[in-house]
Amino acid sequence: MEQTQKRGALFRFWKREPVLCIAAVCAAASIFLNPPSADYLNFIDWRVLSLLFCLMAVVAGFQECGVFAVLAQRLLAGERRMRFVTLCLVLLPFFVSMLVTNDVALITFVPFAVLVLGLIGRTERLIYIVVLQTIAANLGSMATPVGNPQNLYIYANYELTAGQFFSTMVPLTLISLAGLVIASLCVKPEGIRVTFSEKAAIRSPGRLGLMAGLFVLCLLSVFRVLPYPALLAVVAAGMLIFDRPLFRKVDYGLLATFFCFFLFAGNVGACAPVREALTAVMAQNTALASGVTSQVISNVPAAVLLSSFTTDWHGLLIGTNIGGLGTPIASLASLISMKAYLKSPGARAGRYLLVFTLANVAALAILVGSVVLMGLIFPG
Repeated sequence: MEQTQKRGALFRFWKREPVLCIAAVCAAASIFLNPPSADYLNFIDWRVLSLLFCLMAVVAGFQECGVFAVLAQRLLAGERRMRFVTLCLVLLPFFVSMLVTNDVALITFVPFAVLVLGLIGRTERLIYIVVLQTIAANLGSMATPVGNPQNLYIYANYELTAGQFFSTMVPLTLISLAGLVIASLCVKPEGIRVTFSEKAAIRSPGRLGLMAGLFVLCLLSVFRVLPYPALLAVVAAGMLIFDRPLFRKVDYGLLATFFCFFLFAGNVGACAPVREALTAVMAQNTALASGVTSQVISNVPAAVLLSSFTTDWHGLLIGTNIGGLGTPIASLASLISMKAYLKSPGARAGRYLLVFTLANVAALAILVGSVVLMGLIFPG
């Protein structure tokens, strides 16, 4: 009986944290390539882990203050056109993900879309809108270093300048925005009224001010104005003194996943034959290799693993960001929105996967074509 319970607990953990489990297995297996030593500590990028911890805590604080709910209600409440409502529901995660990461944007706005479409009796549009929200969050988040974990890692690992990063990602972001606007407007132009039974309001303005100040410090640290140990100390102290429950809001599974993949990448890189083989593959086409790898293990682990075998940050940045499109596991954020949709009344998993696949293939084709054309102007 006890063993059955343990197996059940392990299975539930696997379902909840599949990428972490895979990362842990990879890290454990890689020990055979490079026996444990003090060098293991050098494999861990402590700056990235510190920045991720601080950003996740601060963003959770913003959520607790009700910032995103107030923003969404003010945009949507009242007499509206269906095209406007669709556009707002899609562009909210697009722009918000630039500052609070794609997964947080979807955790916030997919349930909101379910609520809004239920209130106005348009649940038949839910699949289309949730799929567009997912693509929007994955593409909007590529615009900034803090938009998603792989951007933060690549920006820190290669010590990029703001100019290098934005000159690479802004053109793709603008193309993505244009495509999402067009897709959002492809709905019937009917008038509707959006009402909310309970008005959202900012909770604890003082707490909001604290989170805003800490977020500014996070940005300063991302751009290397503030040393990350100082940021970590200030954020941890602020949480301890003013908001201890925030410690429970941090996604420690993501931090552990990064930790395991740092170990795995470090051990693989220490094995000469494997390192030479992967370096040769990456030298052929970094963007293609990282994009394909993202389809299998998702773009965050792909960035961590492959960065050890290439100096082509440009290709890795593009490949892992565009590689977030495609399969549901290409970006972990896509799984978040799919789970949220499947919890809604009358959810249809098969139809959702069909629409998701078709939309992602179309978006992927557009962006790959754009990269090819921009390669003539901005050679990588």
